[in-house]
Amino acid sequence: MKPTRRSFLRLSALALPFTQVNKLFASTAVNKPIVVSTWDSGQIANGAAWPVLEKGGKALDAVEQAAIAIENDINCCVGLGGNPDRDGYVTLDASIMDEKANCGSVAFLERIKHPISVARKLMETTPHVFLAGVGAQQFALANGFKLESGKLSPDAEKAYKKWLVKAEYKPVINIEHQQSHPKQGHGPFAPNRFEDGSFNHDTMGTIALDANGDVSGMCTTSGMGFKMRGRVGDTPIIGAGLFVDNEVGAATSSGQGEEVIRVCGTHLVVEFMRNGLSPYDACKKAIDRIVKPNPERAKTFQVGFIAINKQGEVGAYSVQKGFNYTVTEKGGKGKVFDAESYFE
Repeated sequence: MKPTRRSFLRLSALALPFTQVNKLFASTAVNKPIVVSTWDSGQIANGAAWPVLEKGGKALDAVEQAAIAIENDINCCVGLGGNPDRDGYVTLDASIMDEKANCGSVAFLERIKHPISVARKLMETTPHVFLAGVGAQQFALANGFKLESGKLSPDAEKAYKKWLVKAEYKPVINIEHQQSHPKQGHGPFAPNRFEDGSFNHDTMGTIALDANGDVSGMCTTSGMGFKMRGRVGDTPIIGAGLFVDNEVGAATSSGQGEEVIRVCGTHLVVEFMRNGLSPYDACKKAIDRIVKPNPERAKTFQVGFIAINKQGEVGAYSVQKGFNYTVTEKGGKGKVFDAESYFE
């Protein structure tokens, strides 16, 4: 984001003792309400969230509306219009978390249009946090959600057929690859990049601070395009794809979910903020943690974090160039920012 008086004060504060930093934050005006989403498609998500926040509504309601809007949009990576797994089925993951540490998640959910609302229903009506597969679908149907056809969107069907040719994959019975790669897990696996060079990212995440000063967040995805059937990434895992702590702030992620899971990424970001780091510095430090074990391998994938603290400050950082995020605040017009990255 472009420097502001607030960000200048934050940067200046890094040279101060920790107690003085706390005093500075305490005297700084809080920027609220505000909503932040991953990617430039966050314009869609934020556009649905902002009317809730503008009217003084809860951050939880705002992030659910953000998810519903992007789940309705036909795109590669979210909702039933997204790319399928390698066997041709679209499976959805989602999580939601509020200011009281209530959370709900669904994974490997098929033929239900709004997994985020299923996750919220689970959070609010059961003692459970996480449902998967057939059980998640049964729960959705029992609570009035409609069973959709399961037919691929035109864009997804076209992409899938093209991938099948290139990957030489025969769904379910994959004889060629089982014979030629007997000890390599029976690939092919989800590509790190699509043919146009873009990373095979797998999440839309939104975090918001409402007028009451409460924070909530959500993540929703159709997962990596052409993934192994049954693969689940970081999106529905609380502390990986999403984490909210109303004393500190919230974070969400996008990219190759396996790498986020390895470090409990968003929980890590929030804990760094708890220890005094700004959202930007917390995201950067979490990315450093991901890259450090194998910098060469890190050149092959993308992960990005966005975070917001209780002062309404926003930060982001990614492994590779190309990760961006959308911020909507006073005035309701979303602005897209390019995140800084480890490999500039």
